[in-house]
Amino acid sequence: MRLAMLGVRGSTPAPGSAFTRYGGNTSCVAVLPGDGDAPALVLDAGTGLRGLGGLLGDAAFHGSIVLTHLHWDHMQGLPFCPALDRPDARVDLYLPSPRPLETLTRVMSPPHFPITPDGLGGAWRFLTSASRTIEGFDVTVAEISHKGGVTLGVRVERDGRSIAYLPDHCPQAGCEAAAELAAGVDLLLHDGQFLPGEQAVADAYGHATTADAAAFAARCGARRLVLTHHAPTRTDDALDVLAKEFEVAREGDVLVP
Repeated sequence: MRLAMLGVRGSTPAPGSAFTRYGGNTSCVAVLPGDGDAPALVLDAGTGLRGLGGLLGDAAFHGSIVLTHLHWDHMQGLPFCPALDRPDARVDLYLPSPRPLETLTRVMSPPHFPITPDGLGGAWRFLTSASRTIEGFDVTVAEISHKGGVTLGVRVERDGRSIAYLPDHCPQAGCEAAAELAAGVDLLLHDGQFLPGEQAVADAYGHATTADAAAFAARCGARRLVLTHHAPTRTDDALDVLAKEFEVAREGDVLVP
C-alpha cells in the first residue's frame, strides 16, 4: 500500500511562488495497492483531485472516493477531474450522509454550480459512508471531532499494513473514536494546520495544532506521524522550519506505511 499526496492544504488553495515546494492544492490522497498499480481508492476530493489523472495515464478512473466531510476544501475537485468525468469512468462516491445524492446536489447545482451530480460522465454511485471492504482495502470510518457538520476519520488496512487519515480533527475534544481509528497504525496522516501559539484559533475551528497532533499520535501508539492540511498562509519557508521537528506532507510525495 502506498499513499500519493495529491493535495495537502486546508481551507483554501494556496497559489503563488511562496507555495510551490509543498503545493497549494487542498486535501486529496490516492491509495495505491502496490508498485505499478493504478489507484482505486481516493480519500477526499479537494482541488488536488485534479492531479489524479497523472497516476492513471490515459485511463479512466475505476474506483471509489471516500469523503471525510463536505467542507469545500474536501470536495471542490469533484467536477474538475477529467479522469472521473468521462463515459468510461466508474466512480463510487461515499459521503457522510444518509441521503448522499440529495446532500451533494444541495452544493453542486445551479445557482452555485452549472451542473448537478448527474451531469458527470461515467457510471457514478452515491453511497452512505460505512465501514466495509472497498476496492480490496479494509476501510473503517468513524465520526470524529471537527466543527461544522459530520466529519469522519478513516482507517485503511491491507496486507498487514495500516494507515489512519484524520485531516480535520480537534484532539482537544478527546474523541475516543478517533483514538481507536489511529490505534497502532503504521502511518497517521493528521491535521497539523495550526501552531501551538494558535491554540485558541485551532480549538475554535475544530482543528489541531502540531503539538496536539504529536500528543495524539503518541497516545494512540501510531508508529509514524505525517502532518497535513497545512494552513493556506503557511509558506514553504515556514513549512521548512516545521519540517525540522515533524514529518510534513508535500504534494507529489508518495508515502509507504
